[in-house]
Amino acid sequence: MRLTTLPFNTSIPFTSVLAGFVAVLVGYASSAAIIWQAASAAGATPGQIAGWMTALGLGMGVSTLALTLWYRVPVLTAWSTPGAALLATSLQGVSLNEAVGVFIFANGLIVVCGVTGLFARLMKVIPHTLAAAMLAGILLRFGLQAFSNLGGHFALCGSMLLAWLVCKALAPRYAIVATLMIGALVAIVSGDVVTQSISLAIVTPTFIAPAFNGTTLLSIGIPFFLATMASQNAPGFATMQAAGYRVPVSPLIIFTGALALLLSPFGVYSICIAAITAAICQSPDAHPDAGKRWLAAAAAGVFYVLAGMFGGAITAVLAALPLSWIQTLAGLALLGTISGSLQQALAKESDRDAAIVTFLVTASGVTLLGIGSAFWGLAIGGVCYGVLTLARRT
Repeated sequence: MRLTTLPFNTSIPFTSVLAGFVAVLVGYASSAAIIWQAASAAGATPGQIAGWMTALGLGMGVSTLALTLWYRVPVLTAWSTPGAALLATSLQGVSLNEAVGVFIFANGLIVVCGVTGLFARLMKVIPHTLAAAMLAGILLRFGLQAFSNLGGHFALCGSMLLAWLVCKALAPRYAIVATLMIGALVAIVSGDVVTQSISLAIVTPTFIAPAFNGTTLLSIGIPFFLATMASQNAPGFATMQAAGYRVPVSPLIIFTGALALLLSPFGVYSICIAAITAAICQSPDAHPDAGKRWLAAAAAGVFYVLAGMFGGAITAVLAALPLSWIQTLAGLALLGTISGSLQQALAKESDRDAAIVTFLVTASGVTLLGIGSAFWGLAIGGVCYGVLTLARRT
């Protein structure tokens, strides 16, 4: 099944469209609630939060489409989930205007980081094996969730796993299609889909004048900037490298940072390079030809725009879907990427010890100094890599 929707006469396989849809679904399902908590902590009204979701969806859609179509590689953008978690715990007692000031400050720092090229130089020195190990560690949690839900939701998750296995053996390209459809059918029949009133009205984002407080910028803005760069952008570029896609780092950082800076007064706290959702569009399930997997990312960009246009309905839609269905679908969609990343991480014998340390620290979920495990996995694994490499040379 093919859909022809691009103006330059490129046909998009249905599996690529589905991969883009699943990527956006996983992105929203995994962290939209955290963003609502962060906005609520700053005192935003439900209408303002809906406007934030609209602006975020449109920002991610425009940036994903622009970068993917320009470079012809699957470049997905996303909001910073670690950043949202940090904001949710840090914005209590901070005014909405000061929160917007934090967004502008942090996004400005990201643009400076891209212009100076500091981040690009860092990404060039990261060994490919460690980048793959970090990606595998990030995705491990999602792979485990595909099976951990069997205990409490055996009928739903078991049927999805069976559908995936049968179709993987008979028609591998449509394994996730079968998984999604069978899972949805079982959820509907078993009454796991909660129907409620969902408004499809488009909510227009409202401008919020920023206020800059020195103490707030230092205590929240700096940690937020570090968490965004270390726990979101770094894994995002590592994911692309592990998938075999080489793109210039600084232009992407400048573009996403500048767009987020422009939209900050409308609630766009960050626009970053995606990691987990990008892996879905960069996997063989999205397209057998690695040179055409950008089609899945382009589809994701369109779905981002649609999600942004109906930002007010996102929470209600997510609440209607069984969490176990979303987790199982995401985990099965990422199995190929997880196995491929592990293979790359352990392929070079001399790097295995450092790679396995990177993998385990990342998978541990440890947070130190407000920075997530992806950064620490790469940092500790990098130290191991350097020490062991030096030892072999002496």
